[in-house]
Amino acid sequence: MKIHLIGIGGIGVSALAQYYLSKGHEVSGSDLVACEITDFLKNKGVKIFIVNSTENIKQDLDLVVYSPAVKKDNPELLQAKSYKLKAISYPEALGELTKEYYTIAVAGAHGKSTTTSMLGLLMEMAGLDPTVIVGTKVKEFGDTNFREGKSKFLVIEACEYDSSFLKYSPNIIIITNVDKEHLDFFKTFANVKKAFRDFIVRLPKDGFLIFNQDSKYIPKFKNQKFKTVGYSLKQKDSKELKNILKVPGQHNVSNALAVLQVARILGVPDKISFKSLSKFSGTWRRFEIKQGKVGTKKVTVISDYGHHPSEILATLKATREKYPNKKIWCVFQPHQHQRTYYLFNDFVKVFRNVKIDYTIITDIYDVAGREVKKINRDVSSEKLVNKIKKENIKYFPIDEAEKFIKTKIKSGDILVVMGAGDIYKLVDRF
Repeated sequence: MKIHLIGIGGIGVSALAQYYLSKGHEVSGSDLVACEITDFLKNKGVKIFIVNSTENIKQDLDLVVYSPAVKKDNPELLQAKSYKLKAISYPEALGELTKEYYTIAVAGAHGKSTTTSMLGLLMEMAGLDPTVIVGTKVKEFGDTNFREGKSKFLVIEACEYDSSFLKYSPNIIIITNVDKEHLDFFKTFANVKKAFRDFIVRLPKDGFLIFNQDSKYIPKFKNQKFKTVGYSLKQKDSKELKNILKVPGQHNVSNALAVLQVARILGVPDKISFKSLSKFSGTWRRFEIKQGKVGTKKVTVISDYGHHPSEILATLKATREKYPNKKIWCVFQPHQHQRTYYLFNDFVKVFRNVKIDYTIITDIYDVAGREVKKINRDVSSEKLVNKIKKENIKYFPIDEAEKFIKTKIKSGDILVVMGAGDIYKLVDRF
């Protein structure tokens, strides 16, 4: 088949491109800007176009897949439809794959990528040879977001945004937690909870729901056809996991507990499960640690994707737990004006209460296609800092933030670089 993917630089679509490539299909794709993902795919044999143009869509294409971020008036999408080509969204394409495999879907507001990676690696060690599609790069998968497997098992990260996960047909669902997230789409927490309920009831009779009993919201069903398995930090396994995990924080113990429940359902011996989990060293931009330098000063730099108040709290608590006697700096780039607007008070509460020595909040990362002009005017990082009202929390544009930190940071200090936008580029400057 000849397959073209619009928005191929995205973390999800790029994994799907690799899946198609592994099946011997001829794959091409386009995006508006080049990035390390598009460069990686090009080296793997994908024909990459760094432009959206009608010329990229040929009449002999068998399938066109487009990212949820692609607008309806995208020239390539319009051209595909004018040629009457099969054109489906990324969630629809992934949904088709889930019907071909025994699918384990990892959903939740936070912890999806880490849990999906943990599970994929555990199943690999157990000889179950899964295909894995995940929203981060995993070193053990060749520093990419896809693993080609030969078995019946497919492990996927199932995002709730735009109710995308309602296109999937899983056999096992993990719900890591349910939180006030993607309110630009859902508007209310009640709608978030409804979407998760609608997703869960897609399970078949012989399916399994693995859910976090410590979550703010625990779905309850009467006379459900599937089996439910809960997990909690209160269970005895959590103590052993905390002792063996390389990745810090109670949230990672919780993620590992979810994986352990699935492993037991699949018949994996605990000995193999604990061994695999003890070897897990994390993934790209999830508490990723490197040693940095500022002149002659040696500092520890942590790159983290956290962008929701709950994630920020979990990561910074884990940092303090790992480095109890060190001076900790955090530079945070809010992700999306709408998220900052809807969760403004939650951000204020977290930054007021978290025990970090110095925090810099830089400009909000603008998410193309997911912003509203009025909200953009009503919210800013400066307003957030002014509302927090703490002497050790300042606003700086990114370039000034870098200069300030490099001037003030001391040898031995810890620097957390946090956000889901392009803030990760700052890591390489230390």
